[in-house]
Amino acid sequence: MFARIREDIRSVFERDPAARSVWEVMTCYPGLHAVWAHRIANWFWRHGFLWLGRFVSHLARWLTGIEIHPGAKLGRRFFIDHGLGVVIGETAEVGDDCTLYQGVTLGGTSLAGGKRHPTLGNNVVVGSGAKVLGSFTVGDGARIGSNAVVVKEVPPGATAIGIPARIVQEQQKPVVSESAKSVADRLGFDAYGVTRDMPDPVANAISAMLDHIHKLDAQLADLHAALNQARLPVPAASLDKLELPDFCAEDAEPVKKVGNG
Repeated sequence: MFARIREDIRSVFERDPAARSVWEVMTCYPGLHAVWAHRIANWFWRHGFLWLGRFVSHLARWLTGIEIHPGAKLGRRFFIDHGLGVVIGETAEVGDDCTLYQGVTLGGTSLAGGKRHPTLGNNVVVGSGAKVLGSFTVGDGARIGSNAVVVKEVPPGATAIGIPARIVQEQQKPVVSESAKSVADRLGFDAYGVTRDMPDPVANAISAMLDHIHKLDAQLADLHAALNQARLPVPAASLDKLELPDFCAEDAEPVKKVGNG
């Protein structure tokens, strides 16, 4: 038991640079407290003391803001960072060395009995606010982006973002890390969704459409000039100025004007 506790504390230091002392980690990390309480609740649950298991789980939820059903299966060195609003369902399974951020839900989409919650492989990272819903597997080393809604299987080593989630980084060999730095290096995205690795799909779509409109306008200008040269004068259309919002293109110059007028 004490070996597992030391292992849990060590995993916090590996993944959270804000941790400064063992005493701080033991007393001020609700994600750690929730995992420890779950071990007690799960023991009651597996030995037939279902009400006691649920009651311990309920107390842990009240104290930490993290709800873990006593029937869920959690692997070793499982770390919930910040943790408020995390929900883990009854038939969910979490592998070793996984990391969840605040607001994550490992939920179900069916009211039927049996396996209805997701299974996370080893070394999976789920960003803040993400929802993983259904009875499927998220492969080893996979990453789920902030606020993503995952409703189907994610291959090992892949990165999924968006609503519904889509794979933005193809399957690759999962990487197993042993320190906080290597964990951060292999993420390839920000767990809070504020980097360029978490693009806004709506902004990208708007940018692509405006670029297409700009090219069409250039072709119309060429056609207008050709008709005038052929002595088939066509009145020039007066179009309003069309600006590309800054959020649609971080590096590219905005499209300042579309049209001949």
